[in-house]
Amino acid sequence: MSGMHRASLALLLLALAPTASFAQSNQSPSIVLPTVIVTAEKAASEIKEVPASVTAVTAATIENSGLRAITDAAIFAPNTVFTEFTARKVSNARFRGIGSSPGNPAITTYLDGVPQLNSNSSNIELLDVSQIEFVRGPQSPLFGRNTLGGIVNVTSAKPSMSAWTGSAIVPFGNSGLWEARGSVSGPIGDKAAIGFAAGKQQRDGFTQNTITGNKLDSRDGTFTKAQALFVPNANWEARLIYAYERDRDGDYALADLSAIRIAPFHEGFTNRDINNTTVNIRGTGQNFAIESTTGFVAWKTEDDTDLDYSPLPLATRTNLEEDRQFTQQVRLASPDNAPLAVGSTMVKWQAGIEYFDQGYDQDAVNSFSAFVLNPQVGFPVSMHSPEASIDSNGFGLFGRATITLNDKVDLTGGLRFDHEKSDAHLNTFFSPAIAPANVVTADQSFDDVSPQFAFGYRVNPQQTAYVSVARGYKAGGFNPAALPGSEAYDEEHAWHLEGGWKSTLSGGKVAASAAVFFINWDDLQLNVPNPFVPGQFYIANVGSASSSGAEFDVTARPRSDLDVFASLGFTSAEFGEGTMANGAAVSGKSLPYTPDYTALLGGQWTHAVTTAISGFARAELALTGAFSYDEGNTEGQDAYSIVNIRAGARAKRLFAEVWLRNAFDTRYVPIAIPYPGFAPSGFIGENGRPRTFGITLGTSF
Repeated sequence: MSGMHRASLALLLLALAPTASFAQSNQSPSIVLPTVIVTAEKAASEIKEVPASVTAVTAATIENSGLRAITDAAIFAPNTVFTEFTARKVSNARFRGIGSSPGNPAITTYLDGVPQLNSNSSNIELLDVSQIEFVRGPQSPLFGRNTLGGIVNVTSAKPSMSAWTGSAIVPFGNSGLWEARGSVSGPIGDKAAIGFAAGKQQRDGFTQNTITGNKLDSRDGTFTKAQALFVPNANWEARLIYAYERDRDGDYALADLSAIRIAPFHEGFTNRDINNTTVNIRGTGQNFAIESTTGFVAWKTEDDTDLDYSPLPLATRTNLEEDRQFTQQVRLASPDNAPLAVGSTMVKWQAGIEYFDQGYDQDAVNSFSAFVLNPQVGFPVSMHSPEASIDSNGFGLFGRATITLNDKVDLTGGLRFDHEKSDAHLNTFFSPAIAPANVVTADQSFDDVSPQFAFGYRVNPQQTAYVSVARGYKAGGFNPAALPGSEAYDEEHAWHLEGGWKSTLSGGKVAASAAVFFINWDDLQLNVPNPFVPGQFYIANVGSASSSGAEFDVTARPRSDLDVFASLGFTSAEFGEGTMANGAAVSGKSLPYTPDYTALLGGQWTHAVTTAISGFARAELALTGAFSYDEGNTEGQDAYSIVNIRAGARAKRLFAEVWLRNAFDTRYVPIAIPYPGFAPSGFIGENGRPRTFGITLGTSF
């Protein structure tokens, strides 16, 4: 570890140990941090009451940090990383070493209560978003399939019922970046409100093709959101949300890992269209509350890219994917803030049923020039790998109760049953037919039970300790393409043990939390490369693994004009005894894309320049520990750090700021994949985002 990283971690440890000096501050006791409400357990609760590790990125943080996409917010959550390419369609969350493929995520993203069953639709632009919650640890007892590692819970801001409000911002910067975002909402009569938001962004690519002189990884996106809110009385609420995103991005900026600055000859594109419709209805009675969430999601992606990553047009790939899903949840619960009272004992409960139906289609064509596949094949060949159709449906039944004894002890128990069925038609073939086609038509069903138990103890109203144990579940299914005989894969399960402490200190000026965890899972699903198809991966059950670590988080407001924040996470995750991946023993090896640590240290200072104008300055130092790219730990990324800086001025209606992301232009390669044959180093990868800078102008009313 470099001297800079050691010094930075030392500063973080100091920041994560609030001292009594805050309590002795001469500031007014009215200086307190705002209360954070989360829906990490489906019902609204104060974050300190949730017996799990939750990081809430609020609307204020989204605005102050200039966050544009969900993955940008990951730096605020310890032990959280996203493996993603520059093209927005490929983005997979990883918590504490747990992750998987887009089609079978271990961490599912929920957009206004609707699960994104494929992560191709999960990394969206932050348009009218009020909060992002990173909930680490198994959520299967409440959320079911594919939440073995946790969830990312995204909530849209409600339209204003009191007055018409709106805002608009126009950022522009280097690399040809410009954006325009705006939103407006307001009441329609006294029982309804509507809201509209839209945005447009463009930038040139960061990576230049040295053969053609063109930029590769450009971005061009258009996104909209419309909402209608109806509140007929104090007990009922109905909400309709429609969101659309259209991305027209450039090619992947991949190149040989040992010569990452070499650009490929072929220049392609990655396109994505997402339609997301949500209908939410809530009602509250004297004895129970009811909630219905209906979701319709349809997305389509199309990409065209180089496969040989050399100046020669040897191999290219076109890939078309489409997915449509329908989800329905109905949940009954005790009324908000009105648990069932039995003497001095209070009971909070919830129960529900969920249903999903999903259809996925893919047609990926790898085109090879003459003699590339085999010296005996002297003509161009196209390989459909795959032409696939996978249909899945299932349901889940869940129940959970928390018994509070003497306002001190919380005893929580939860249980969920899930059933699902998948039908697959998979076809891999050559054109011309130089080899027999591999056709698979099959179906399989899965049943699973996920339990959870938690014990919480309130030392006082400001401090809570908890211990929880839960079993996480990730569904089995089919690979659209895989080695013959490996098309199907089985479920993955994991037991999690976690202990934590949450506290409010110094009269509300400091909020701090700490957690330790241990994870043990079997039938681990791992993305392994197909040695016969360049750049293609499939899921295989490889054996067992374990992960352990700790997380710390602190936010403080020592003065009315100063906010400081820090987080630190350590993870040690490795494959278990006898685990084999791609025919090789990997026991004792580190899980891919699991940094030794993640950390964040930052602060924001605000100062009144005049009675009408305030200035502000903000800095963030994000550190990422070393990690491996593959299960054999043959290649990896060393520890690196990134600094983000913002400063500006705000008036009542206007604001302006300057910003730098990756201010010191740190060079790093956040993702690389095994690529034997075409790549001399055996890996291809993408550089991380370089230094970007610019100005943002905005207005609000």
